Amino acid sequence: MEDPIDYVASLRHDYVAQGLRRSDLDADPLKQFGTWFTAAIEAGIRDVNAMSLATATADGRPSVRVVLLKGFGADGFTFFTNYESQKGRELNANPYAELAIYWPQLERQVRVRGSAEKTSREESQRYFHSRPVGSQLGAWVSHQSEPVDARRVLDARLAEMTERFANREIPLPPNWGGYRVKPETIEFWQGRPNRLHDRFRYLRAADGSWQIDRLSP
Repeated sequence: MEDPIDYVASLRHDYVAQGLRRSDLDADPLKQFGTWFTAAIEAGIRDVNAMSLATATADGRPSVRVVLLKGFGADGFTFFTNYESQKGRELNANPYAELAIYWPQLERQVRVRGSAEKTSREESQRYFHSRPVGSQLGAWVSHQSEPVDARRVLDARLAEMTERFANREIPLPPNWGGYRVKPETIEFWQGRPNRLHDRFRYLRAADGSWQIDRLSP
Protein backbone atom coordinates (compact mmCIF):
# COMPACT_ATOMS: atom_id res chain seq x y z
CA MET A 1 0.00 0.00 0.00
CA GLU A 2 1.22 3.51 -0.73
CA ASP A 3 2.30 5.80 2.07
CA PRO A 4 -0.84 6.72 4.07
CA ILE A 5 0.17 10.38 4.10
CA ASP A 6 0.27 10.45 0.30
CA TYR A 7 -2.89 8.37 0.12
CA VAL A 8 -4.96 10.63 2.33
CA ALA A 9 -3.89 13.66 0.30
CA SER A 10 -5.19 11.95 -2.84
CA LEU A 11 -8.62 11.16 -1.42
CA ARG A 12 -11.34 13.12 -3.15
CA HIS A 13 -14.95 12.72 -4.16
CA ASP A 14 -16.87 14.88 -6.57
CA TYR A 15 -20.43 15.69 -5.57
CA VAL A 16 -23.16 15.00 -8.09
CA ALA A 17 -26.43 15.62 -6.23
CA GLN A 18 -29.01 18.04 -7.54
CA GLY A 19 -28.42 21.55 -6.26
CA LEU A 20 -30.23 23.44 -3.54
CA ARG A 21 -32.09 26.63 -4.42
CA ARG A 22 -33.58 29.33 -2.21
CA SER A 23 -37.01 28.38 -3.51
CA ASP A 24 -36.51 24.81 -2.23
CA LEU A 25 -36.26 25.96 1.38
CA ASP A 26 -39.01 26.20 3.97
CA ALA A 27 -39.18 29.55 5.75
CA ASP A 28 -38.85 27.66 9.04
CA PRO A 29 -35.44 25.93 9.42
CA LEU A 30 -36.83 23.35 11.86
CA LYS A 31 -39.38 22.26 9.25
CA GLN A 32 -36.60 22.22 6.65
CA PHE A 33 -34.52 20.05 8.95
CA GLY A 34 -37.47 17.69 9.38
CA THR A 35 -37.75 17.34 5.60
CA TRP A 36 -34.06 16.49 5.27
CA PHE A 37 -34.11 14.18 8.27
CA THR A 38 -37.04 12.24 6.79
CA ALA A 39 -35.16 11.93 3.49
CA ALA A 40 -32.12 10.60 5.35
CA ILE A 41 -34.27 8.00 7.13
CA GLU A 42 -35.84 6.92 3.84
CA ALA A 43 -32.35 6.61 2.32
CA GLY A 44 -31.57 3.95 4.94
CA ILE A 45 -28.61 5.81 6.42
CA ARG A 46 -27.18 4.01 9.44
CA ASP A 47 -26.92 6.11 12.60
CA VAL A 48 -28.95 8.77 10.86
CA ASN A 49 -29.14 10.75 14.12
CA ALA A 50 -25.40 10.78 14.80
CA MET A 51 -24.03 14.30 15.12
CA SER A 52 -20.81 16.01 16.11
CA LEU A 53 -21.16 18.16 19.22
CA ALA A 54 -18.64 20.93 19.80
CA THR A 55 -18.30 22.57 23.21
CA ALA A 56 -15.65 24.80 24.75
CA THR A 57 -14.20 25.62 28.13
CA ALA A 58 -14.77 29.00 29.74
CA ASP A 59 -11.49 30.21 28.19
CA GLY A 60 -12.43 28.98 24.72
CA ARG A 61 -10.58 25.65 24.38
CA PRO A 62 -12.80 23.52 22.12
CA SER A 63 -13.60 19.82 22.17
CA VAL A 64 -15.77 17.74 19.86
CA ARG A 65 -17.30 14.28 19.93
CA VAL A 66 -20.13 12.34 18.27
CA VAL A 67 -23.43 12.04 20.17
CA LEU A 68 -26.95 11.02 19.17
CA LEU A 69 -29.74 13.45 18.41
CA LYS A 70 -32.76 12.38 20.46
CA GLY A 71 -35.30 15.05 19.61
CA PHE A 72 -35.85 18.20 17.59
CA GLY A 73 -38.59 20.75 17.16
CA ALA A 74 -39.43 24.41 17.47
CA ASP A 75 -37.59 24.61 20.79
CA GLY A 76 -34.33 23.12 19.52
CA PHE A 77 -32.21 19.97 19.26
CA THR A 78 -31.95 17.54 22.19
CA PHE A 79 -29.33 15.03 23.33
CA PHE A 80 -28.66 13.27 26.63
CA THR A 81 -25.51 12.71 28.65
CA ASN A 82 -23.84 12.56 32.04
CA TYR A 83 -23.81 16.11 33.39
CA GLU A 84 -20.42 15.45 35.03
CA SER A 85 -18.78 14.40 31.74
CA GLN A 86 -16.36 16.69 29.93
CA LYS A 87 -19.14 18.01 27.71
CA GLY A 88 -21.36 18.57 30.74
CA ARG A 89 -18.68 20.47 32.62
CA GLU A 90 -17.92 22.60 29.58
CA LEU A 91 -21.57 23.41 28.95
CA ASN A 92 -21.93 24.38 32.59
CA ALA A 93 -19.04 26.83 32.24
CA ASN A 94 -19.81 27.99 28.70
CA PRO A 95 -23.44 27.23 27.72
CA TYR A 96 -23.03 27.42 23.94
CA ALA A 97 -22.61 24.58 21.47
CA GLU A 98 -22.48 23.73 17.80
CA LEU A 99 -23.86 20.60 16.15
CA ALA A 100 -22.94 19.13 12.76
CA ILE A 101 -24.83 16.32 11.06
CA TYR A 102 -23.46 14.77 7.86
CA TRP A 103 -25.33 12.40 5.55
CA PRO A 104 -22.75 11.39 2.91
CA GLN A 105 -25.19 9.30 0.87
CA LEU A 106 -27.25 12.45 0.28
CA GLU A 107 -24.22 14.77 0.12
CA ARG A 108 -25.81 16.94 2.80
CA GLN A 109 -24.67 18.57 6.00
CA VAL A 110 -26.53 20.60 8.63
CA ARG A 111 -24.87 22.84 11.20
CA VAL A 112 -26.65 24.25 14.25
CA ARG A 113 -25.24 26.86 16.62
CA GLY A 114 -26.85 28.23 19.75
CA SER A 115 -27.19 28.27 23.49
CA ALA A 116 -27.61 25.03 25.44
CA GLU A 117 -29.81 24.47 28.45
CA LYS A 118 -30.73 21.41 30.47
CA THR A 119 -34.02 19.69 29.83
CA SER A 120 -36.45 19.36 32.71
CA ARG A 121 -36.00 16.50 35.15
CA GLU A 122 -39.35 15.12 33.97
CA GLU A 123 -38.28 15.10 30.31
CA SER A 124 -34.96 13.48 31.18
CA GLN A 125 -36.75 10.84 33.21
CA ARG A 126 -39.19 10.02 30.39
CA TYR A 127 -36.34 9.49 27.95
CA PHE A 128 -34.22 7.57 30.47
CA HIS A 129 -36.97 5.02 31.06
CA SER A 130 -37.47 4.57 27.30
CA ARG A 131 -33.90 3.24 27.01
CA PRO A 132 -32.99 -0.46 27.14
CA VAL A 133 -32.34 -1.73 30.67
CA GLY A 134 -28.65 -2.24 29.87
CA SER A 135 -28.30 1.41 28.86
CA GLN A 136 -30.05 2.54 32.04
CA LEU A 137 -27.66 0.46 34.12
CA GLY A 138 -24.73 1.80 32.10
CA ALA A 139 -25.62 5.35 33.11
CA TRP A 140 -25.15 4.33 36.76
CA VAL A 141 -21.97 2.36 36.04
CA SER A 142 -19.96 4.92 34.06
CA HIS A 143 -18.27 7.92 35.64
CA GLN A 144 -18.09 9.40 32.17
CA SER A 145 -14.80 11.02 31.09
CA GLU A 146 -13.04 9.95 34.31
CA PRO A 147 -10.01 7.56 34.23
CA VAL A 148 -10.76 3.91 35.01
CA ASP A 149 -8.10 1.34 35.93
CA ALA A 150 -9.37 -1.56 33.83
CA ARG A 151 -12.38 -2.96 32.03
CA ARG A 152 -12.96 -5.32 34.95
CA VAL A 153 -13.84 -2.28 37.09
CA LEU A 154 -16.74 -1.47 34.77
CA ASP A 155 -17.81 -5.11 34.68
CA ALA A 156 -17.81 -5.24 38.49
CA ARG A 157 -19.86 -2.04 38.72
CA LEU A 158 -22.34 -3.42 36.20
CA ALA A 159 -22.76 -6.59 38.24
CA GLU A 160 -23.26 -4.48 41.37
CA MET A 161 -25.89 -2.24 39.75
CA THR A 162 -27.68 -5.20 38.16
CA GLU A 163 -28.08 -6.72 41.61
CA ARG A 164 -28.94 -3.40 43.25
CA PHE A 165 -31.80 -2.63 40.87
CA ALA A 166 -33.03 -6.18 40.29
CA ASN A 167 -36.81 -6.51 39.92
CA ARG A 168 -37.52 -2.78 40.26
CA GLU A 169 -37.54 0.36 38.17
CA ILE A 170 -34.10 1.83 37.68
CA PRO A 171 -34.13 5.44 38.89
CA LEU A 172 -32.74 8.30 36.85
CA PRO A 173 -29.21 9.08 38.10
CA PRO A 174 -28.99 12.55 39.68
CA ASN A 175 -26.15 13.52 37.35
CA TRP A 176 -27.76 12.38 34.08
CA GLY A 177 -30.14 14.15 31.73
CA GLY A 178 -30.67 16.12 28.57
CA TYR A 179 -29.50 19.31 26.93
CA ARG A 180 -31.40 21.27 24.33
CA VAL A 181 -29.49 23.46 21.88
CA LYS A 182 -31.67 26.45 21.00
CA PRO A 183 -30.56 27.48 17.51
CA GLU A 184 -29.38 30.97 16.70
CA THR A 185 -28.09 29.91 13.28
CA ILE A 186 -28.81 26.82 11.17
CA GLU A 187 -26.93 26.12 7.95
CA PHE A 188 -27.95 23.67 5.22
CA TRP A 189 -25.15 22.45 2.95
CA GLN A 190 -25.65 20.55 -0.29
CA GLY A 191 -22.63 19.15 -2.12
CA ARG A 192 -22.14 20.34 -5.72
CA PRO A 193 -19.53 19.69 -8.43
CA ASN A 194 -16.22 21.59 -8.46
CA ARG A 195 -16.51 22.28 -4.72
CA LEU A 196 -19.04 25.02 -5.51
CA HIS A 197 -21.44 23.74 -2.88
CA ASP A 198 -24.80 25.28 -2.03
CA ARG A 199 -24.95 26.76 1.47
CA PHE A 200 -27.90 28.53 3.04
CA ARG A 201 -27.79 30.01 6.52
CA TYR A 202 -30.83 30.81 8.64
CA LEU A 203 -30.09 33.57 11.16
CA ARG A 204 -32.58 34.23 13.95
CA ALA A 205 -33.57 37.90 14.28
CA ALA A 206 -34.43 39.66 17.53
CA ASP A 207 -38.15 39.23 16.85
CA GLY A 208 -37.77 35.47 16.41
CA SER A 209 -38.08 35.47 12.63
CA TRP A 210 -35.45 33.89 10.38
CA GLN A 211 -33.30 35.63 7.79
CA ILE A 212 -31.99 33.33 5.01
CA ASP A 213 -28.71 34.05 3.23
CA ARG A 214 -26.84 32.12 0.57
CA LEU A 215 -23.18 31.72 1.61
CA SER A 216 -20.19 31.30 -0.64
CA PRO A 217 -18.92 27.70 -0.63
